[in-house]
Amino acid sequence: MSLPGFILRRLAQAVPVLLAASFLTFFLINQSPGNYLTKLKLNPQISLEHIQREERRLGLDRPWIVSYGLWLKGIVWGDRAEWTPWWRPGGCLNFGYSFAQKRPVLEIIGERAGNTLLLSLCATFFAWGVGLPLGILAARRQYGWVDKSASASAFVGISMPSVFLALLAVYFAKVTGWFPTGGLQDVRHWESFTLAQKGLDRARHLALPTIVLGSSMTAIYMRQMRGHLLDVLRADFVRTARAKGLSERAVLMRHAVRNAINPLITLFGYSISDLLSGAFLVEVVMSLPGLGRTTVEAFFAKDLFLVNASVLVATALLVLGNAIADILLAVTDPRIKLGGEAGG
Repeated sequence: MSLPGFILRRLAQAVPVLLAASFLTFFLINQSPGNYLTKLKLNPQISLEHIQREERRLGLDRPWIVSYGLWLKGIVWGDRAEWTPWWRPGGCLNFGYSFAQKRPVLEIIGERAGNTLLLSLCATFFAWGVGLPLGILAARRQYGWVDKSASASAFVGISMPSVFLALLAVYFAKVTGWFPTGGLQDVRHWESFTLAQKGLDRARHLALPTIVLGSSMTAIYMRQMRGHLLDVLRADFVRTARAKGLSERAVLMRHAVRNAINPLITLFGYSISDLLSGAFLVEVVMSLPGLGRTTVEAFFAKDLFLVNASVLVATALLVLGNAIADILLAVTDPRIKLGGEAGG
């Protein structure tokens, strides 16, 4: 299957997944007791007439299934009678308005989803950049001090909860003063920093969250790379390559690693969900303005449309991660065709 055909097929498969995720989220939130106006109802200084007006204005007086249908219509069609592009007022991709922040949900998601995606990408590069070389070294020096040290570190990384690591990172940043303890940029970032200072400032803010979020995936990649590479190094084609006189480096990098890395690419698609869920916890503990923290705050505020849109975007990122894993797997292994045996 060609790449455009694969993309169209994945888009078609993603539609029912996204619909199911948004429907379940909408249903479950509406089944929980109370809504955004519940706290106002407890205030004796606010009249019942005012609360009823607010319910009508926010659409909270309608059945939840009607609100869900209108919300979907705003995303696909917009508020106008005819379809309108998203960049025009009342156009499609209208996710509604945030009750708490009194802004369009799409505007909030655009600000926060980029931060979560950036953090997840940094954690992914960190996990691959550290985990794969450690796994290769551990397999090449089996039962040596590198292998034992890497295995012990991997055990700690897998066993340690992200929340606990985040708390340790906050404490470390506060005690040493080397790293910021919250946010993704300094208050002077856009006002007085040069381009180089902006890059350094963003790197300082991302360093600890990236290590915290990527530590467990680094350990998993290291263990998987070590195990698969040890199996490949015992294979017949590796012995044949050595018999032909190829150098050990060529045998390792050109043949063994290329075959051992395929299961890790498949694992990459499934690890996106772990990164997103981990990012939600890390953002809350480390006070990062990301999609996870926004979702948690919106959930406790009963900000219906913001919660639903956040879950929908997170699900879309998960589907996208699995599609990228399939494409990478087809590129690295010519035996696998798009839409064929690729995992994800």
